[in-house]
Amino acid sequence: MKKIILQGTLIILMFFSTWFLLRQVDWMNLLNVEKTADKTEHKLGELLLEIYKQNDSVNTDKFVLQSIDSVVTKICIANNIDRDNIQFHVVDENKVNAFALPDGHLILFSGLILEAENPAELSGVISHEIAHIELNHVMQKLVKEVGLAVLVSMTTGGNETVIVKEILKTLSSSAFDRSLEKEADIKAVEYLINAKIDPEPFANFLYKIANNDSDFNQYFSWINTHPDSKERAEYIVKHNTDKVLETEPVLSQQTWDLLKENLRN
Repeated sequence: MKKIILQGTLIILMFFSTWFLLRQVDWMNLLNVEKTADKTEHKLGELLLEIYKQNDSVNTDKFVLQSIDSVVTKICIANNIDRDNIQFHVVDENKVNAFALPDGHLILFSGLILEAENPAELSGVISHEIAHIELNHVMQKLVKEVGLAVLVSMTTGGNETVIVKEILKTLSSSAFDRSLEKEADIKAVEYLINAKIDPEPFANFLYKIANNDSDFNQYFSWINTHPDSKERAEYIVKHNTDKVLETEPVLSQQTWDLLKENLRN
């Protein structure tokens, strides 16, 4: 009996000793996981953007880019976000859409900008996508749906065009998990408030899209891929009700009108 107890005690001691020693190892550095993930995300962002630009017309109008840049910069500065980490691209496409690619690339369709009634509505969408980037939702989604091994393979020479196109389709036309969407919405509201931008127009934008008839709604790919627009608008408003807001214009009316005029031409 004593021998069994002694053996049991030794096994327990060995288990806890091993567990303690393993805890002392910096596995992230040993396996270089974080560095590999960052390198993969950077290369993946460049690869996807390059493929995307081959098939779509990227807007190069200086006034358009400067106007959008002022909105992005305002949001970033107010929320201590490294501005260099967010790289936006305006695509001349009639669909109402916006989405994020790996490594901080933000794609905005001209159709979305034209559909927004005011700069605050557009700022809400931009804040939402920046939130996805800052919260690392983009890579979480890709790792879950595609797999890290496939992503690493793509960035080390195994970049099959078919897989690349499927990833672009995944990011541009399908929603994140409901919990991630809500997290991005709430973070977007915080970004807007810190930037002195009224979040209510963002909620109004969601309501507007949700209440449109189905024939009209088919063009709103950005919102159709995000679950329960009306529900999202309600919790955005609710999250905002106890906040004391001090707002200021995002863009002047003249700049906003000229921005839309340039996009139409």
